[in-house]
Amino acid sequence: MESMASHKVALLVHSCDRYELLFKGFDYFFRSNWDFNIPLHYYFATEEVEVDLPGFTNIRSGKGEWSDRLRLLLEQIEEEYILYFQEDMWLNKPVDLEFINALICKATSNKWMQVKLNSSEVFRTQPSGLSINGFEVSRVNNKTSGFLMSHQVTLWNKQFLMDQLKPGEHPWRNERKGTKRLRKLDKEIFHLDYFAENGQPEINNNMPGVKRSAYQSISMNACLNHNALPFIEQLEKDNAYAEYAAKLRYNFEHGITHDGKPKPLKKDIFKRLKDWLKAVG
Repeated sequence: MESMASHKVALLVHSCDRYELLFKGFDYFFRSNWDFNIPLHYYFATEEVEVDLPGFTNIRSGKGEWSDRLRLLLEQIEEEYILYFQEDMWLNKPVDLEFINALICKATSNKWMQVKLNSSEVFRTQPSGLSINGFEVSRVNNKTSGFLMSHQVTLWNKQFLMDQLKPGEHPWRNERKGTKRLRKLDKEIFHLDYFAENGQPEINNNMPGVKRSAYQSISMNACLNHNALPFIEQLEKDNAYAEYAAKLRYNFEHGITHDGKPKPLKKDIFKRLKDWLKAVG
């Protein structure tokens, strides 16, 4: 099992240099909740900034549009599968080694292309008849679900993910247009309720009492959101992180972006909202 995981799967934290302020916090809570005995190769991706985080290899894409940068990063990774994270997804519950190893073995042996690991009301799922450590493995209904292409925690076949990255797409367009492409392609997409994202409840028929991990998305439009407060409060209790926590709190209370620059323009925000409302309506 260890050999299979270590040679086939990489965990990629995909970031941009504007969000450098978040790297230290991501690292703190990732190390507090992740088990590095899970035999993966760990990559933390930036544009041009060099970062040294314990357990991670820093890879860099250079500047460019979101989809182009991610493709360049994936080309630097030799593993066949990618467990995808972003730097503003801060873990707040432990991750179980046995579950992740079992997931990897099942996904790689069956050549699954995409396994969504966050619960969301936009997904419509159907039982597959399989389970992993008490978690039902469901199939996503591609016709009725929203955000078939999303940037939440997902286990991807690397080539399949690369195929979803059209040149010049910013992240919101990639999710919106990528969902349309995946709906037309109609390939099998699997789902497990492992990560409670922002407190979202389970959507599948799991065994009672299964222990989920969890993360909070602590950033919106380049600013800290209310989800960041419990993390800031925890960091404030650690003397070694007091100065960092004070910076985070100041930025949160004053609505300052992570790099102090104007907020980025979400060019597709209204179309994205319309698609989401259509998906859940």
